[in-house]
Amino acid sequence: MTMPAEPHEETLTARQQAVLDAVLALMVEQGGELTMNAVARRASCSKESLYKWFGDRDGLLTATVRWQASKVRAGNYDRTRLDATALHDSLTRFASNWLGVISSPTSIALNRFAIARADTGGGKLGAIMLANGRFAIGDRLKPVLDAGREAGLIDFDDTETAFRSFIGLVGRDVQIRLLLGDRLALTQAEIARDAARATDQFLTLYGTATTVPEHHTANA
Repeated sequence: MTMPAEPHEETLTARQQAVLDAVLALMVEQGGELTMNAVARRASCSKESLYKWFGDRDGLLTATVRWQASKVRAGNYDRTRLDATALHDSLTRFASNWLGVISSPTSIALNRFAIARADTGGGKLGAIMLANGRFAIGDRLKPVLDAGREAGLIDFDDTETAFRSFIGLVGRDVQIRLLLGDRLALTQAEIARDAARATDQFLTLYGTATTVPEHHTANA
């Protein structure tokens, strides 16, 4: 089957977004195998529409992963006028969005689904999630880090290493605990606190001599 061009989150119609939300809801409720029939029933649309919009089951899963990952955004900033406050705000917003997404039931279900299929010949979903989840998110944050380096606010040799350091400070052990069934519940206030704290820690590690984090979080 010839696959249509995958819709980007910016070009998805409200109807297509509703379909992807239906896929996420099914994963949370049922896990396991997803069929186009089940998705069509849940989304109250025809299988023909699903094939037209997403190509096939892998195309539908790819769009679902991208839809979930699209919720992670860095803050707006002017690259030519980036200062310490704008950098801190952008990193904190990114950290808060990402931590909220990875700790959500939908992301937990997606990751469990991909892990379960990795050893059963269905590992393609893992590659889909890496390409459209983790790697795509890295592509969104790395320009912010590079802009901070160009502005003399942070200093590092390798952008990928700096990105991994930041993600590690933000995520800590939250994701693995949730995947293993820990009933960890993060409130919005806790997510905001942890995001700001991780950003301060990152700027302490990578900030230049003239960069001092302007927001200091409690050592909670």
